Amino acid sequence: MLFILTGVMLGPELLATIPPSVYVVAVLMPLCGYAAGYGLAVLFELPPNSRRSVSLETGCQNVQLCTAILKLAFPPQLMGGMYIFPLLYALFQAAEAGIFILAYRLYRKEVLHKPDPLMNDDDTDITYQRFHDEDFEPSYGAVTVSDTNTIMLEPCPPDPTPV
Repeated sequence: MLFILTGVMLGPELLATIPPSVYVVAVLMPLCGYAAGYGLAVLFELPPNSRRSVSLETGCQNVQLCTAILKLAFPPQLMGGMYIFPLLYALFQAAEAGIFILAYRLYRKEVLHKPDPLMNDDDTDITYQRFHDEDFEPSYGAVTVSDTNTIMLEPCPPDPTPV
């Protein structure tokens, strides 16, 4: 849908004037971002679900960075044609992320034989479930509100075990 709307908005004439090398870079940059994010997550020994999250987050941050650099580095009169690359980059990035997500969901369903976690009616808020499933340790201190205008932080008692 994004490709169709962009093609209609920009017109085939303008898309035809963009050199093929720009298309190649727009296709490869998101892949490099996803690979770098996943590689760093593996390097830091994150669990598999965090690796996937870091990969997608790392790859998806580059469009905003590219747009911010263009806005800060160039006057508005020169930016018109330069915004084509971030637009192409965002399109390929969204398409590649969608393909990765679809491929993973198919892999999870067909190879691992795991059900889709979003299809059941369970609460999907992981932090909420984790908070209720684990024991809460209040030794970090407590915040109390005795007056609506003041908030007091009560320190936790000192740890009796020597460091």
